[in-house]
Amino acid sequence: MTPCEALAARAAAAVDPERAVALARALVQRRSVFEPERGCAEAEAARFLAATLRESGFSVTLEEVAPGRPNVIADWSGSRFDPKRHKTLLFGGHTDVVTEGDAAAWKHPPFAGVLEGGRLYGRGACDMKAGVAAAVVAAEAVRAAAPELGGRLRLGFVVDEEGLMLGVKHFIRRGWARGVAGAIICEPEENELCLWQKGALRVEVRARGVMAHGAMPYAGVNPVPPLVRFLGAVGELEHDEQRRLGAHPFLGLPYLTPTILRAPERGEAQLNVLPETALCALDIRTVPGQDHRALLGRLGALAEQVQGDAALSLTLLEDRPWTQTPADDPLVRALEAAYVHVFGTPPRYGGVPGATDGTFLHAWAGVPVVTVGPGGRTVPHQRDEYVAVDDLVQAARLYAAAAVYFLA
Repeated sequence: MTPCEALAARAAAAVDPERAVALARALVQRRSVFEPERGCAEAEAARFLAATLRESGFSVTLEEVAPGRPNVIADWSGSRFDPKRHKTLLFGGHTDVVTEGDAAAWKHPPFAGVLEGGRLYGRGACDMKAGVAAAVVAAEAVRAAAPELGGRLRLGFVVDEEGLMLGVKHFIRRGWARGVAGAIICEPEENELCLWQKGALRVEVRARGVMAHGAMPYAGVNPVPPLVRFLGAVGELEHDEQRRLGAHPFLGLPYLTPTILRAPERGEAQLNVLPETALCALDIRTVPGQDHRALLGRLGALAEQVQGDAALSLTLLEDRPWTQTPADDPLVRALEAAYVHVFGTPPRYGGVPGATDGTFLHAWAGVPVVTVGPGGRTVPHQRDEYVAVDDLVQAARLYAAAAVYFLA
């Protein structure tokens, strides 16, 4: 065993399973749903994390992204760290969770943090309070096992990942990604090493006609039929793209999915009235090989072809490019070595079906990212959300060992 391997083994062994579970449970118990009408956001969970990290000896910064929505940034450097010679590794996560919906429909209260049958239950247990807890405990283990490490760990726990990702955008704009050589995004991916993430385009399409009585449609312009024709053309475009690209081995097929169809765009619909406007929304998920600008151009051309007397217009709400980290990147190699040590098997690989904070770290800041974390992919946002305790602990050990391999 090399000195680096021995140090990585010590860091993994230094992970405290009870602390990892207790921290994840405490985070679940802090409701961090963004509901401004109820005065709810991420502040309580963020301040709890900041206090925990300060007590552990980290240098901590809280930065308000919006009122009541602070990012948490924490740094620890080994005693031999030289910023001119040594690398910085980022553990990335988010503090916000989606709404619990009808709490009475849950097996356990969604914010009680119940432990039962080797699982931690609660909203955010999987997505991603467990990943955040694993990152904190892993960083503490590295600090304890390798105090002289020639590198720096940065923990970035941001707000609004479930929304427009304002937190990570603010994190990058404030310069926290500058000098970061790699980022482990601690999202629930069944502890598979995900080198690929799908991209996302969020598009609204509006059709404007002329309001008229339903008994005399010739007196107006109906915006509904051209929008229906447009959605039919979108379905054909999706089929063409799927046929052209095939299924990506880790991401599957690309999709152009209509998620909203509404006429009129606002207000009450009436059966005997041609609406003045109609709206549809598309949730587009892309894979390597698709150019977002070209795809938007094709959508615009389809809108022009089918609009007739109604005016169709496209609005781009969000552009999140797909990402791919090369297999020979040092971060990938470090995680592969750590995986073999922690799990005793060759690494398992996967792909992220949605976008993460790592999307913008890669696209805006040029940071290599690998997404890996505890919890099943299909569990987030569902009722009775949970994470397996064993997966949580193993993720923490993986992060700790990978940090040593990467920084040493």
